[in-house]
Amino acid sequence: MENQLIPDEIIMNQIYYIRGQKVMLDFDLAKLYEVETKQLKRQVRRNLERFPDDFMFELSQGEYQILRSQIGTLKQGEHTKYLPMVFTEQGVAMLSSVLNSSRAIKVNVQIIRIFTHIRQVIMDNTELRLEIEKIKSKLENQDKSMEIVFRYLDELIDNKEIQNPRKTIGFKPDGF
Repeated sequence: MENQLIPDEIIMNQIYYIRGQKVMLDFDLAKLYEVETKQLKRQVRRNLERFPDDFMFELSQGEYQILRSQIGTLKQGEHTKYLPMVFTEQGVAMLSSVLNSSRAIKVNVQIIRIFTHIRQVIMDNTELRLEIEKIKSKLENQDKSMEIVFRYLDELIDNKEIQNPRKTIGFKPDGF
């Protein structure tokens, strides 16, 4: 899209999977909205009733240390006074109402579209996996059926060899 403020890849790279949810970090969102992280946090704290636990939560110290080691968010020696807030898709949508700027609204629309796209990709992959499992199941059943058929054929061949050959009946041409 021509009217994108930020390339989709940048936003996609800032979506993390924490506590079983796709989330974005407060400092990443602040950069996208072009506000200071402390301003974003202040607005959220002033409107906490808009952010229940399934919209936003703070990382624990352990989670923050793991996250820092994985993405290297702070330079060596740098520290933050507060633990980062993380926002789910619904929390990101709510942010545009508390930040109340046109950039926040435009960025949120773009982020929500990306969350929706990610959800669709995951759903498509799930459907594909289910179809593959159905095919595998059918193939396994066919393999078992073929094995049974071959076992019966082997038994028929063995039984035929054990039985005495029958005398042929009927007209016998000369030389036989």
